[in-house]
Amino acid sequence: MENLKINGQDFCNMLKNASNKLEEEKDYVNSLNVFPVPDGDTGTNMSMTFKAAVSEVDGLDNEDIGEIGKKLAKGALMGARGNSGVILSQIFRGIAKGLEGKKEATVTDIKESIVQGSIFAYKAVMRPTEGTILTIIRAAAEGVKTSTAQNVTTLFEEICNNCEAMLQKTPEMLPQLKQAKVVDAGGMGLLILFKGMHQALKEELKVELNTEVLQNKTYEMPSSQTEINTEDIKFGYCTEFMILSCKVDTEAFKNYLEQRGDSIVVVGLDDMVKVHVHTNDPGEIISKALTFGELSKLKIENMREQHRSLLGIDEEKAIEKIETVNKEPIKKYGFVTVGRGEGIKAIFEDLGVDVVIEGGQTMNPSTQDIVNSINKINAETVFILPNNKNIIMAANQAVELVEDKRVVVIPTKTIPQGVTAITMFNSEDDANQNFDIMSEAIGNVISGSVTYAVKDTEQDGKIISEGDILGILEKDIKQVGKDVYAVCEELIKDMINEDSEIITLFYGEDCDKNKVDELVEKLEEKYPDMDIQCFDGKQPLYYFITAVE
Repeated sequence: MENLKINGQDFCNMLKNASNKLEEEKDYVNSLNVFPVPDGDTGTNMSMTFKAAVSEVDGLDNEDIGEIGKKLAKGALMGARGNSGVILSQIFRGIAKGLEGKKEATVTDIKESIVQGSIFAYKAVMRPTEGTILTIIRAAAEGVKTSTAQNVTTLFEEICNNCEAMLQKTPEMLPQLKQAKVVDAGGMGLLILFKGMHQALKEELKVELNTEVLQNKTYEMPSSQTEINTEDIKFGYCTEFMILSCKVDTEAFKNYLEQRGDSIVVVGLDDMVKVHVHTNDPGEIISKALTFGELSKLKIENMREQHRSLLGIDEEKAIEKIETVNKEPIKKYGFVTVGRGEGIKAIFEDLGVDVVIEGGQTMNPSTQDIVNSINKINAETVFILPNNKNIIMAANQAVELVEDKRVVVIPTKTIPQGVTAITMFNSEDDANQNFDIMSEAIGNVISGSVTYAVKDTEQDGKIISEGDILGILEKDIKQVGKDVYAVCEELIKDMINEDSEIITLFYGEDCDKNKVDELVEKLEEKYPDMDIQCFDGKQPLYYFITAVE
């Protein structure tokens, strides 16, 4: 049917049909996702995002189209999941902007809304990548600018054709797609939505929104997914939240996030700002966001864990495990770890540790301290990360004193080993599998520290005076000097080998932040091919705790 205009009822039917179609095809879209779990499953994220948006306008058929667009945009922003969902929410925020104040929409209005959808999507992303959903909405926008369509139905047919033609070119834009012989998942999701909107118009459909989760189709994940190493994920935590404030400088906050992660999206709507970032320190970013206002819809996901699950976990068995855990009054796993410094504590808590015992060097917790901490956790199995060779025996002893739950000690001897161990934890694996994986992982961590000498001595031919700065590699003193930052730089050099990929620094409470930043800049220049991570550990006694992996 030819439509010279569309009203609120037409628009609602288009949106509901689009949502239903994407729900039906979400598993197919998921199967195209060859990237190492950027935000989970692209199809699922987009479908849940769009369904949340359309739920906000379901039943508003008699409203003006501009008002429906506004409520749709707000629903999409609040319901956005993952990178693809956030970008999708911005596309429809732009579409809503183009329809703003309209009772009905003409061909000219729809053209403007699609153009705005492209503009909003590109503005939301710090470093746009072509060959993605961004390219598809741009193709739609460029197409409507030159379209001679006289009615909305024909215009949407052209939009679908332009998007599909561009989608077929995405493998030439992204090598990962070409290697896997697939098109971009996010772009396919957007095309499905536009096709659903077109179908509703063309066939004059009266649509009910499907609120059930459909599982009608099964698709195999492309084999290229298994060719991506978990270690290749540079920033391990997908972090999303809403800032409930109208005082956020979004551009300044984007710049702040750029120094701490990637896949950054910061978008605002009225008195809310949606934030999405991949980072290795969710706590730091959340703390910064709290300076602007109250937070809502907070979600942190371990992408390395998700990726491991994709590589080896049987889906049906995983679902059975999740359902079993949900029925039980206690959780399956808990964690106790040991560390000193508010920053160190915050890092472990962000990684899911239940109890952080204050302790470490010069402050070893007792067996009773460890037992008390275990007893605080309502879990079937509790893992202990001692993070110090002098605490491992006490931890093993605690195992024998706890009767109502299983206790497993991962023999971590340093803070970096503890961080790596819990990062490798997979909630879908059993305790024995996790023990093996985590124990193996800590063997790949080279740990060091920078502290000071408390007395005059000589060791390994090195003359050491009280107050000297010491660079310690595992248990050997490798560097002796007067300057904390110079010693740390030389220690890092001693720690690196041909297989090294990541340098991690936890700086202590006595460090000068400006000098720490200068050190990081030197390391980035010196080791351009390595990932340099730096965290404020706030630990006493040790200027730096270092790790190379």
